[in-house]
Amino acid sequence: MNTASRPRLSTPPLSMLVMGVSGSGKSHIGRLLAERTGAKFIDGDDYHSRDNIAKMSRGEPLNDEDRQGWLDTLAGLYREHRQNGQPLVIGCSALKRQYRDMLRAGAADLKILYLHGSQELLLSRLNSRGQHFFAGEHMLRNQLATLEMPGDDEAIRCDIESTPDAIIDRFISELATSPDAAR
Repeated sequence: MNTASRPRLSTPPLSMLVMGVSGSGKSHIGRLLAERTGAKFIDGDDYHSRDNIAKMSRGEPLNDEDRQGWLDTLAGLYREHRQNGQPLVIGCSALKRQYRDMLRAGAADLKILYLHGSQELLLSRLNSRGQHFFAGEHMLRNQLATLEMPGDDEAIRCDIESTPDAIIDRFISELATSPDAAR
């Protein structure tokens, strides 16, 4: 698609979340979305505690308690950027609705892009990664089992088989046609 004909937002939302299981492309799509909307991008993985990273590196899934401080930190980042009038995109798995609710504590009008794909594609992507603390079929299966898919009332769902530009175009188009897109 010609960049001149790409969907645009008159005012980008202040708070956007790119969510999905590991291997869905949250970081890549999040960075591109931030570039397109003039937002800052933060990779939620960069805010995990050393204990969480060590646990995942051992192939142990995180539990709700492990994620509490991490999600509180990310919600605080949304709150801080909103107070400064700065748009922010965070890439974060946000597997359960309660996790997304915790993030909304920092940004009540959070706009969510949910990236989904087949287990085979996700595993293929994970296996092609370089050094990363999250790896392995067991961890992916655990995330897929934990995932509470957001409904249409909560997120815009895009298939990761689409190109990154097509995913971002769709997200922006749906936000632009939504009555509360630029709150």
